Amino acid sequence: MLNFRAHHLLCVQGFQGYGYNEEFTKNMIEVLKNIDRNPESKIITECDIICTYCPHNINGICSQTVASTKKIKKMDLIVLNKLKLKEGVKGRIKEFISLANSTLKNLSDIQEVCGNCNWQKKCLWFLSRDK
Repeated sequence: MLNFRAHHLLCVQGFQGYGYNEEFTKNMIEVLKNIDRNPESKIITECDIICTYCPHNINGICSQTVASTKKIKKMDLIVLNKLKLKEGVKGRIKEFISLANSTLKNLSDIQEVCGNCNWQKKCLWFLSRDK
């Protein structure tokens, strides 16, 4: 079972080799390989497999500022709400990604989720949306 933050359904599609550090980038590449196998997944709103090598992840807890941590969780909750999913829902990762792409189409939805993301200017998913 692959634990996956809701907003990471978008991030994995926009990844192009950038990351916080080399370990993070290598981990993301491995996560993408795992996604190709379409594993059973659980959608969550806390640290997941992508967060493993994030420098802000301290023992499975995001150690960013309280405001940043709330902002990130809010992104997850917005995605869940827009996809009409509940936290903890299980299914195949590619089905969740497909649902995200078919649901998050208009500019207001995309801005609501990604509007304050630090990776926005390098995210291929964000940049590819019809704006």
